[in-house]
Amino acid sequence: IQRRHQKLVEATPSPVVTPDLRETMGQAAIKGATAINYEGAGTIEFLVDKYGKFYFMEMNTRIQVEHPITEEVTDFDLIKEQIKVAAGIPISGKNYTPDLYAIECRINAEDPANGFRPSPGKITNLHLPGGHGVRVDSHVYTGYTIPPNYDSMIAKLIVTARTREEGLVRMKRALQEFLIEGIKTTIPFHIRLMDDEVFKSGKFTTKFLESFDFSDL
Repeated sequence: IQRRHQKLVEATPSPVVTPDLRETMGQAAIKGATAINYEGAGTIEFLVDKYGKFYFMEMNTRIQVEHPITEEVTDFDLIKEQIKVAAGIPISGKNYTPDLYAIECRINAEDPANGFRPSPGKITNLHLPGGHGVRVDSHVYTGYTIPPNYDSMIAKLIVTARTREEGLVRMKRALQEFLIEGIKTTIPFHIRLMDDEVFKSGKFTTKFLESFDFSDL
């Protein structure tokens, strides 16, 4: 799910990517990286159309914000491995395929009820969710002041489960436990998203948010 080409939610595996399509895309990514003798962590991004055909979009030659979801479903530490590769130590070579489901919500200091207007200020109270399959990556704390002139992301909430359905339920529970006071955040938007029937069906496009109901958030 994205807004103005900026991701808000990432998940893996995609509900529209079949095992065969994943294999084909993976081979295309390997071919592209090999062609330029690329060495290190990187992400090749594709867009998939309604017919199941995919198209190259770009390659990010770095660790992605959403790298935790890949780590969670493959049990593979990408940060550790990129350091090893840089040191000339080869990775295992295992073909990692997802055997779980993971979803990440970007928690931004923004007001989703007012066009995602930035909401800088001081966090007066903070409670992070926890429990089995719940991970929070963040740098903020109670008393932390969010400046107005930097990226608005203040946390990443990652949930892992056996299935997509279970993952969405667990994510909603974790979001409801996530307390940030003193500023506006995207948490209310994410909670509503977890209940959205189109989102739950997995049959949505990059234009999904253009018709999303932001009222009363």
